[in-house]
Amino acid sequence: MSSAPPPGLDPERLRGLLDRERPGLVNGPLSGRLIEGGRSNLTYIVTDGTRRWVVRRPPLGHVLATAHDMKREHRVISALHPTAVPVPEPVLLCEDDSVLGAPFYVMEFVPGTPYRTAEQLAPLGPGRTRSAVLGLVDTLVELHAVDPEAVGLGDFGRPAGFLDRQLRRWGKQLAASRGRELAGIDELHAALGRELPTSPAATVVHGDFRLDNVLIGDDDRITAVLDWEMSTLGDPLTDLGLLVMYGTPLDVPGSVISTTATAAGHPDPRELVERYAARSGRDVSSLAWYTAFAWFKLAVILEGIHYRYTLGQTVGAGFDRIGELVPVFIEHGLNTLQEG
Repeated sequence: MSSAPPPGLDPERLRGLLDRERPGLVNGPLSGRLIEGGRSNLTYIVTDGTRRWVVRRPPLGHVLATAHDMKREHRVISALHPTAVPVPEPVLLCEDDSVLGAPFYVMEFVPGTPYRTAEQLAPLGPGRTRSAVLGLVDTLVELHAVDPEAVGLGDFGRPAGFLDRQLRRWGKQLAASRGRELAGIDELHAALGRELPTSPAATVVHGDFRLDNVLIGDDDRITAVLDWEMSTLGDPLTDLGLLVMYGTPLDVPGSVISTTATAAGHPDPRELVERYAARSGRDVSSLAWYTAFAWFKLAVILEGIHYRYTLGQTVGAGFDRIGELVPVFIEHGLNTLQEG
């Protein structure tokens, strides 16, 4: 662990809070480091030399817009921890900005590996890779089987009109980042609007459910589902559509999108869907819509990144390639809808 604390973390103040709220938990001075990954919120590993915890907080300088995320994330893992869904055990939520400069929460550290690419999965071999990905489907079935009312999440979202709102929301995102002509994207958006399916009963949805948002243990089982910042009550098939999209090999060299679909042993999307349907009992006959929506949503996200890149507002490598990915996602979306 580094001697100088990373930005956004004050180990001494954190220790003071933990000593007050959870006396006896910490047995020495705390040190911490920032870990990479996650959509926008910052994640740190903190240790007293013997035990480890994880701290989640909003990004530096963006406190107000995402302040409520911490409460939502802490609320959903607190509700799910007693269920069959593997999530880290929550330790505390702090909404007092004076400790770290923003609301944050602390949870137990869970060992495991997030697999982001086919290359990272390669050492596992085909059999273990297959087992890990099928476990992802089984965990999604467990999540969607949780009764929101029974775990205190009955008011965690607005399920009525969920798909319509999602489609409008991503349409607005697209309008906000239009810097060039994109063949087919308006056609895809309109077709999705015309063919809106009837949602099944609402469940807790993760919102970004994929292999690199879970930790896999040494036994190839999922030890924790992470990154709940997009979670809400809504249509469970949106999670499955996204999983199918990420399970489709992308014919793009040097892709910056984290997909593990080309790993040896990775089950194909059809098998993922059949397993989900068999284990959940849900009707998946309209899944083509949900998968096409996932392609559309990712196309919009990538176009937003490309737009910021053209304005010189991105930091880091790989952003110059994102623009050429967008048409691939649009084409996949249109093909998925047409083929049904």
